[in-house]
Amino acid sequence: MRRWAPRVLALVLVTTSSTPGARADDDAAPPTPAALPVRAAQVTLEDHAVTLTVGFRDVVDAEISKKLQSGLPTVLTMRGYVFPEQGGDPIALTAKSCRIVYDLWDEVFRIQLTQPGGQTSAVAVNVEGVLRNCGEAKKMPLLARALMSDTARYFVAVLIEVNPVSPEMLDRIKKWVTRPAGSSSLGPGDSLFGSFVGLFVAKVGDADKKLAFRTQAFSPPTTAP
Repeated sequence: MRRWAPRVLALVLVTTSSTPGARADDDAAPPTPAALPVRAAQVTLEDHAVTLTVGFRDVVDAEISKKLQSGLPTVLTMRGYVFPEQGGDPIALTAKSCRIVYDLWDEVFRIQLTQPGGQTSAVAVNVEGVLRNCGEAKKMPLLARALMSDTARYFVAVLIEVNPVSPEMLDRIKKWVTRPAGSSSLGPGDSLFGSFVGLFVAKVGDADKKLAFRTQAFSPPTTAP
């Protein structure tokens, strides 16, 4: 049977845990979404939808990497809330969820990925492969461009959780993600996802690890790249 090379794994973890502009769950909590540390992201227009590309590989540290290789399921969730820069409630939500199990017999990671567009499965031969699938958002739809004001600016507040405690919340995320395309906007009846304080500030016992940051402010893109 093949064996993992400790030095190679250590190199992967060092290179993926140094991303600036991130807030781990042991740092001081910000009072507002706008006060979250800023992480550079790409915001583009894809087929009439505004999309987000941003990395968060640094949520997988040495401890989480050990959990990944234990053979027990590890769940990594990402939620991105679109806020108007001038303040107020979020207007849209995008999300993805990864369920990762290391197959001890075949020595591969088996991934179930739920994100806008549906559910897919993948296989990764190492932690780097897990990070490519689960540690990045790649052109994830945020909101229909027609629902964004030409005169306003926005940012996305992102929350990453590893092994969230609540199965109910995981189920809500999956149901939200599998809604029909173009229905990511938030309304008064969508408060089930909680307030900023409840989601981004609560730290005790609700996940193995949290990471929170915001993107730079942006104007809605007007043309596809």
